[in-house]
Amino acid sequence: MKSRSTPGASALGVFAAALATVFSAGLALAQAPAPAPASAASTVAVPPAPKPAPSTAWLLMDYASGQVLAGENIDARVEPASITKVMTSYVIAAEIADGKVKADDQVLMSERAWREGGARTDGSFSGFPVNQRASLHDMEVGMAVQSGNDAAIALAEHVAGTQEAFADLMNSYAARIGMKNSRFANAHGLSAPEHYSTAYDLALLGRAFIRDYPDAYAYNKIKEFTVSGITQPNRNLLLWRDPSVDGIKTGHHSKAGYCLMSSAQRGEQRLIAVVMGGSSERQRADDSLALLNWGFRFHETHRLYEPGKPVAPLKVWKGTSDQVQLGVAEPLLVSVPRGRYGDLQPTMEVPRSLVAPIAAGQQVGMVKVSLDGQVVAHAPLVAATAVEQAGFFKRLWDAFWMWWESD
Repeated sequence: MKSRSTPGASALGVFAAALATVFSAGLALAQAPAPAPASAASTVAVPPAPKPAPSTAWLLMDYASGQVLAGENIDARVEPASITKVMTSYVIAAEIADGKVKADDQVLMSERAWREGGARTDGSFSGFPVNQRASLHDMEVGMAVQSGNDAAIALAEHVAGTQEAFADLMNSYAARIGMKNSRFANAHGLSAPEHYSTAYDLALLGRAFIRDYPDAYAYNKIKEFTVSGITQPNRNLLLWRDPSVDGIKTGHHSKAGYCLMSSAQRGEQRLIAVVMGGSSERQRADDSLALLNWGFRFHETHRLYEPGKPVAPLKVWKGTSDQVQLGVAEPLLVSVPRGRYGDLQPTMEVPRSLVAPIAAGQQVGMVKVSLDGQVVAHAPLVAATAVEQAGFFKRLWDAFWMWWESD
């Protein structure tokens, strides 16, 4: 059985609302997070997000917390076009990290890769000569910067033997990332049956790529790349418009429209924007930058609790210790409208009676943070230390008091 209670009051101007839960032995209060910076002192009215038009789906996500700040049709199935290549890059980076391939591997531009994705096709290409080899690093940069379909196919064949086998890898890694509504059929993103994703899943992918493989992610901010004497620019126009933008990937074909997944960092705050189904290169860039500017202007991200720091003590029965400190295993972050930090309301859900033994790191409950009645962040509460089971007489004594207080 779970018990839940709401804190008493918020401190003025900072997030100092006491996290409280009623236990059988009394009231326990959590340690308050660090005070908010001075920038959060005054509330700013937040206008609606600038909706991209036209679009099939769009969203803006806070990178640190993973919160969706605004969006529309975020779980609708869409064709990801060349944004698919971000998944391709993620798989390659993961395989390099596992030691299965190396950046200096010599990758063959096969006949198939050249015919299906080379210069004679209607799609974007990198220009590596057919039946010749180039380093995996150069092929990957050609794919990221020039959006080369030929490079994507060649890389897939090198990593997995065939593009079809590589697609299986893509789907496996997508599942690990949490992309529940995506399926990949190829490495380049040209339209194919059962090749789809969602704006939300693509934002999760961008977030994972930045977090897990920052070196590979950095290829996406390169503005131009030369292969076989042909220099091609990065199609992400935001790289020239705003120095805070460092990625991520464009996409386009007739069924998908013009798409852009972008990311920018200003100070310690990073945002990810996804715009699908735009009408032109310029429109997708304009709308993406408008979303990023709106997010930075009207939202701020805070670290509420850190691993190793206590959130609250909890009464323990039948143990060698009468209480255990609860904390979080991972940092708990939240993004809120500027000036609303002090309005956050934390609550804690824990068992009414916690009985030893308890292992260090064992999940005991949940801490949830709400704003205007909506949960905006949550994290498991874990035991900071182990509590061993007490001896026979202590267990018997506690069993009596547990019975006495159960009424």
